[in-house]
Amino acid sequence: MVRRIDVTGPEGIRLAAWEFGDPPKGDHGVGHAGHPDHRSGGAAGATGRQRKPSGVLLLHGLMGRAAHWADTARWLSARYRAIGLDQRGHGRSDKPDDASYDRDAYVDDAEAAIEQLDLAPVALIGHSMGALTAWQLAAKRPDLVQALVICDMRASALGEQSQREWEGWYESWPVPFATLADVRKWFGEDDPKLERPRVSRGEFFAEVMSEQEDGWRPVFSTDQMLRARETWVHDAHWDELAQVQCPTLVVRGIDGELGRAEAQEMVRVLPRGIYAEVPDAGHLVHYDHPDGWRRVVEPFLQATLPPNA
Repeated sequence: MVRRIDVTGPEGIRLAAWEFGDPPKGDHGVGHAGHPDHRSGGAAGATGRQRKPSGVLLLHGLMGRAAHWADTARWLSARYRAIGLDQRGHGRSDKPDDASYDRDAYVDDAEAAIEQLDLAPVALIGHSMGALTAWQLAAKRPDLVQALVICDMRASALGEQSQREWEGWYESWPVPFATLADVRKWFGEDDPKLERPRVSRGEFFAEVMSEQEDGWRPVFSTDQMLRARETWVHDAHWDELAQVQCPTLVVRGIDGELGRAEAQEMVRVLPRGIYAEVPDAGHLVHYDHPDGWRRVVEPFLQATLPPNA
C-alpha cells in the first residue's frame, strides 16, 4: 500500500507525505487530511481509547524524494506509522520559485508534517540535508522528537568551494537524457564525481527523473537546489547538534561523505549519541546496503521508540 496525504507548510506550500506499507497493528486510522478516523479498528486500552502507533518521519536529502525511503518505510511499518515527506522543491511537493528555501523553511515544513499528521512523539530519520533538518528540528522542538537517526551528514561547514563544485557538477549533466537507462548509466558509471561505479546511485537518480517532450529531466530545479544548499554550506552546525536531547544514532557509510573522525566527534557532542557505520556503502547508505542499514537502525529504534505511543 502507498498512500498520499497532503500537508500544508508555511507560505501555504502543499507538501506530499507518503505512507508505505500496511498500517501497524493498533493504528487508530488517519484520513486524507491527517485527522483520526474513529470508525477504523485498532487496539483499545483500559479506558477504551484506541492506542496510536508511534510515528517515524523520514526526510530525504537534497534532490531526493520520499520514494527513496520506500523499502525502509515498509519494514518500519510492521511496528510504527512510517511517513516519508517530499520536502519543498522535491518530489510531488510544491516548487514555487518565489518561496523560501532556507533552513527555517525546511525545519518548519517537517514540524508542520509532524503536527498535522499527529506523529509526535516521533522518531526522525534523515539522510544528508534531511538529517540536518531533523537535528535542527529536534533542537528546536524536543517535545516532538523521541529519537533521531542522522545518516551521512556533516556538522562542519563545507565552504564556498564546495558550492562552486556543485554548480559545475550540475552544468556537467548531459540533460535531457534520452532514456532512463542513460540516466542510470551516467549517474552510476560515467559521472566524473564517482570514484568507482555504483549501480545503486544510478537507480537513486532514476527515481528523480520525469519524461518530458525532449527526454528525461530532473523533477526538481537545480537552481532551487543550489539556493537550498547555499543556506547551510557556509555554517557549521555543532551548536544545534549539542542541543539535541533525545537518543541519536549517527550512521555513516564507509565510503560516504561523513568521515569517521567527524562522525565520532558528532557522537561526542551529542548528549545521547551512538555511532554506527555500514560497510560497502557510500553516501546513499540506505540504497547502497539496505540490509546493513536495517541492521544498525532497527535495533536502535526498538530500544528508543515503543511501537505504541
